[in-house]
Amino acid sequence: MKISDISTPAYVVDEKKLEENLRILKEVGEQAGCKILLAQKAFSMFAEYPLIGRYLDGATASGLFEARLGAEKMRKENHVFSPAYKEEEMDEIASVCDHVIFNSVSQVRKYAGRPSCAETSLGLRVNPECSTQEHGIYDPCASFSRLGVTVEKLEKELAEDDGFWSKISGLHCHTLCEQNSDALEVTVEALEEKFGKYLQSPQIRWLNLGGGHHITRADYDRERLIRIVRRLRETYQVEVYLEPGEAIALNAGYLVTEVLDEVDNGLTTLLLDASAACHMPDVLEMPYQPPLQGAEQVPRIENLADLRALEKRGMKTVAPDREQEDASCGMNPSRVADSASGDNSNLGEEKAYVYRLSSCTCLAGDVIGDYCFDHPVRPGDRLYFEDMAIYSMVKNNTFNGMALPSIWRMKPDGECVLVKKFGYEDFKGRLS
Repeated sequence: MKISDISTPAYVVDEKKLEENLRILKEVGEQAGCKILLAQKAFSMFAEYPLIGRYLDGATASGLFEARLGAEKMRKENHVFSPAYKEEEMDEIASVCDHVIFNSVSQVRKYAGRPSCAETSLGLRVNPECSTQEHGIYDPCASFSRLGVTVEKLEKELAEDDGFWSKISGLHCHTLCEQNSDALEVTVEALEEKFGKYLQSPQIRWLNLGGGHHITRADYDRERLIRIVRRLRETYQVEVYLEPGEAIALNAGYLVTEVLDEVDNGLTTLLLDASAACHMPDVLEMPYQPPLQGAEQVPRIENLADLRALEKRGMKTVAPDREQEDASCGMNPSRVADSASGDNSNLGEEKAYVYRLSSCTCLAGDVIGDYCFDHPVRPGDRLYFEDMAIYSMVKNNTFNGMALPSIWRMKPDGECVLVKKFGYEDFKGRLS
């Protein structure tokens, strides 16, 4: 089935692009001499784990359920980090994970001596107190952060009772979000300054540099990353791990949606069967505006002055009279398989039709963004949001009884194969 024929809403994962990303990651891992893990918190489509497992060294989890999924479906190295573990889950977590990383010394003291942890490599997350990003919601080094042990706290704990330290065989440090390797370099400098002497401890065998590395992005400086990792390995004689999430499926997915209706209230709003609140929560949380195939993003129209400014540029901000327009152009589904880069240069320079894209939930702020097109868009047309494999399926919800998008995989020849379809029973099953 072609992507233009599938029912909406739907997530479609492009296996050709996914494998391109995986090849890059495998090459980087081999050249740097490090191990690369899938961060399941970003992408947990386990139907693709056999493919991912051919290129990566394993998976990392944020708790028991992800840890079980990695153990069952990836069956390679399995790591877990959680800010705090539940006592009744600890034995099972240790039984399915090779590495268990603790967020505090108190958690190490509580669990490291359990028989279930005897054969597990235990780690401690540290906080280098080095912010390199602007998104406070995703900054583990922000003031009063709950994530990781600061050097001051570690030294205090060691002074009081250093018995826990002999149980630790690795350190974990995660500070990045969608960043290049220059930010990693800054982070590593801070890490070494504060924790270098602990990395030199004889029992420390590995260093996990967390995620947030946009390794498969076109402008990512991979050579710098390779140099950083090699130097760390040589200096401290440790195994180095990276656990990217977004980089695995970056630009490898679409959210396909249909226009259900339009509302003209000064600015034409298209109502979709997809929702920012339900199907792409990061749009509202971060916030950000997702790329849309065949359209360009417009800065958020906040008031009448913004609207008039667009109209002065010759853009149409209200729906055209259908009786005077030709049949809708719609999106061109043949472009979808080749548009993952977000390059719209072949779509024409003039995009005169401006629309706000929203959903049919009752949340007034459930707005995806404002976009301009080179043709009118009408009810019945399909739209293709890009880069929708990551932080989408893992975060969606059924607010307002919205249907969960079905999940599809797109083969290299463009054929789409259904992986999972959701219905009323899935909605009902999450309630009581």
